[in-house]
Amino acid sequence: MPALALLAAVVAVTVEQLVQWKYGPMGIIGLLLLTIGVKAKNPACSSVGAAVLALMVTGPAI
Repeated sequence: MPALALLAAVVAVTVEQLVQWKYGPMGIIGLLLLTIGVKAKNPACSSVGAAVLALMVTGPAI
C-alpha cells in the first residue's frame, strides 16, 4: 500500500502543477476549494471550487 499512496501523491502534485501552469493562482484556488469540499463532504465548498475551475477552463484565454 505505500506504493499506492506514493503514486496518488505524485499524481496529485502533477495535477496541481499542471493547473498552476495553465490557469495560474485562480486555478489553484478552484482546485483547492474542490478538494477541500470533497474531503469535508461540504457541497457548497466543492461547488464553488468546481465553478471556479469551469470558468477558468471555458473562459477566454489571455
